Amino acid sequence: MAEINTGGGGGKHDGGKVRSKKASTRVDMTPMVDLGFLLITFFILATTLSKPSSMTLNVPDKTLKEETEPIKASNVMTVFLGKDNKAYYIFGKAANEDPELKTVGYGYEFRQALQENVKKVGGEKFVVVIKPTKQSTYKNMVDVLDEMAITKLKRYALVDALTADEKKLLKDKAKLDV
Repeated sequence: MAEINTGGGGGKHDGGKVRSKKASTRVDMTPMVDLGFLLITFFILATTLSKPSSMTLNVPDKTLKEETEPIKASNVMTVFLGKDNKAYYIFGKAANEDPELKTVGYGYEFRQALQENVKKVGGEKFVVVIKPTKQSTYKNMVDVLDEMAITKLKRYALVDALTADEKKLLKDKAKLDV
């Protein structure tokens, strides 16, 4: 614990005055170290480790050969993931029909474009086709999938190949090297 050293009393010194010896204190740090280790142990045992979170991605069963009706191009929004955190999209037309290519950033801009086009078509008919390019990053793909989850859109497809018309469209209008 703490102790007070009072060793060697005072006495007369050269000036003839009597001075009293000042008591020095010394604090034993052992209990403080014990308390520190007890607190560290408590917090390690009391905290819960965060579990890694992942997004569920439902994919169709390959064994089922179910006939579906073709999707109309007027209900489809095709999103191309580009460089410099930009996304390019066309809506309502195929790439060979000379569509208007619009540019948006990820996040709020992209979410607004999704919601705007959902209103035009209706929620059940609306389909998003996501096509990453060579210049896009993994983070871009995760951002787009997050936006799909935030807007609660259920119908979307990930396609890793671009058609010749789409490559031409991106090269001419977005100046992307695809």
